[in-house]
Amino acid sequence: MTNNTIQKPTRTLWPYAIIAVFVLFGGYIGFLVRQTMKTSVDLISTDYYQQELAYQKRMESVARTATLPAPVTVLHDAAARKLTLQLPASLAGQPLAGTVHFFRPSDLKLDFTLPLQANAELQQQFSTAKMQPGYWRVRLDFTAGEQAYFVEKPLVIK
Repeated sequence: MTNNTIQKPTRTLWPYAIIAVFVLFGGYIGFLVRQTMKTSVDLISTDYYQQELAYQKRMESVARTATLPAPVTVLHDAAARKLTLQLPASLAGQPLAGTVHFFRPSDLKLDFTLPLQANAELQQQFSTAKMQPGYWRVRLDFTAGEQAYFVEKPLVIK
């Protein structure tokens, strides 16, 4: 006698699990691609190539600034919302010309440049009232007589 009972095949969830993993992985990759496409990738500066070419001159200016008898100081008074730039007294009597560049690493649109206009005490004051809170870099690029100088100082506006 033969047993003619037909066994029902057992169902397994493995094929569905594998398909679900592939679908979820594809969805995750799609999400990451979408997020990266929305992210703004601004250059730190628009003329970075020209700045790289002037790198050697900048290093000479930085070295010359380091040899000054007194340092260039940048003092921030948060309560009065002002910034005081103090040049060394050894530069007195020399014609001064230059720029003060306020550089915001996180947002290129907030950068601005002002002319260097030191008074008789070799000081210049700037208002920080309109500057957004955060990390800034103050870059002073100036000439005194025939010598070029450069200094960069960090600044945190609260």
